[in-house]
Amino acid sequence: MKALEGIKILDMTHVQSGPTCTQILAWFGADVLKVERPGVGDATRGQLRDIPDVDSLYFTMLNHNKRSITLNTKSDKGKEIFVRLIEECDVMVENFAPGALDRMGFSWERIQEINPGMIYASVKGFGPGPYEDCKVYENVAQCAGGSASTTGEIGGIPMVTGAQIGDSGTGMHLVAGILAALYQRTHSGRGQRVECAMQDAVLNLCRVKLRDQQRLAHGPLKEYSHFGLDIPFGEATPRAGNDSGGGQPGRILKCKGWEHDPDAYTYFITQAAVWKNVCDVIGRPEWKEDPDFATPEARLPRLTQIFEAIEVWTMGKDKYEVMEICNPLNIPVGPILSFKELAEEESLRKTGTVVEVDHPERGKYLSVGNPIKLSDSPSDVERSPLLGEHTDEILRDVVGFSDDEIKAAKDEGAV
Repeated sequence: MKALEGIKILDMTHVQSGPTCTQILAWFGADVLKVERPGVGDATRGQLRDIPDVDSLYFTMLNHNKRSITLNTKSDKGKEIFVRLIEECDVMVENFAPGALDRMGFSWERIQEINPGMIYASVKGFGPGPYEDCKVYENVAQCAGGSASTTGEIGGIPMVTGAQIGDSGTGMHLVAGILAALYQRTHSGRGQRVECAMQDAVLNLCRVKLRDQQRLAHGPLKEYSHFGLDIPFGEATPRAGNDSGGGQPGRILKCKGWEHDPDAYTYFITQAAVWKNVCDVIGRPEWKEDPDFATPEARLPRLTQIFEAIEVWTMGKDKYEVMEICNPLNIPVGPILSFKELAEEESLRKTGTVVEVDHPERGKYLSVGNPIKLSDSPSDVERSPLLGEHTDEILRDVVGFSDDEIKAAKDEGAV
């Protein structure tokens, strides 16, 4: 059995945050019924297409292992079908604009009346407060959640990150809430609301910056480059380039070939426990006993000098050689891997982290697999559904319609 086998998810989500959540639930074995508008479907089916008239990679990579039903919830028959789906499903997930389902006549109170065991999970942009009715997209969430203000070069403009911490990050947070609510239902028998705001999720992922905001009240943040460069700290946690977010100083350094390869870099951490190994590797054994370098406190004002010396060494090695030399010595390093390199990495294929999927219209493409591994419930990645591909199947098996009723629903434009 799969971990969530027998659980039905009514997937009212679109674009990225909600589909990320429901795709993980589908990978765990839940039966995810994706409800889409007839003739239109999820907006991402047509966004950023690389092949004309074929579902985009944006859609396919967020909707694996799901079944698609088209449904016009504005029609009377469509509302009737929607009620039956609520009755039969365990969880409903949505990321509509605030109040959208209420305006359709399906408030939380109404959903509880239909199915008291229903878990109703929502992604919102902001929690209760002055911005709760505002629309939020990925980069807005990164900015409002504190990420952008602390990302970028020292003295430079705020920057967003390429990691989708607003959309996908919130979707993964919502998964945790849904699983907790499902477990609680085994004791209480009742469903409940589960909400996750994108601002809240981004802030949660930036907690070390909130930590540093409070530390500022007690003096300069000595592990930041500002300290060694005599750049004054302001009132808020600053942008700090590629400084480490933890207590172990780290930087991105050039490796052999950096002049023509934009990814010929490594991240190098001068962990205190292996400082002597670092000194030996880079040819500075005298620093092991030098009072200006021997202790972590003494090194903090000299981090730029230290990393410049390390970079002289890394520039003579490619990024993989740096890893091969440093890892046996427990020196933490990591190559900057491009997406071309990640796509070709065999170990990621073997673990199912990167998978090749065959689509009837698109052909073969690469996607991410489930990043969460369960020993007794491996995740199989199945292709995304075509628009409305499972409408008849879901109406028959879940809603309980006969063939005549399915035909009538189609004739009325309900599906």
